[in-house]
Amino acid sequence: MDRNRLEGAAKEFGGKVQGAIGDAVGSDGNSAEGRIREAEGAAQNLYGQGRDALRGATAEASRYASDLYENAGAYARDGGEAVRRQVHGNPLSALIVAGAVGFVLGLSFRDRH
Repeated sequence: MDRNRLEGAAKEFGGKVQGAIGDAVGSDGNSAEGRIREAEGAAQNLYGQGRDALRGATAEASRYASDLYENAGAYARDGGEAVRRQVHGNPLSALIVAGAVGFVLGLSFRDRH
């Protein structure tokens, strides 16, 4: 847990208490100061939550990249095998798809020259 979350929660709670005491005794200054501390604490807590979320997302992306790096060869082999089975099982469909992809690529490169 991020330090800002802890400090923010404590500041927010302290501000609520100060604001409530100020309201109870009729001190507008304490009440306003308490509300300001409460808002500052809430903002700091929110900042800490964002940092925690970013840290978690970074760790997850790192794990995903590591897995992809370690297993790239297996993924490529599996993909190649799936394509081979599909082409072997449906050669006419594969030929039509390959022709359509080639046609679209040809059209896109034709306009560049």
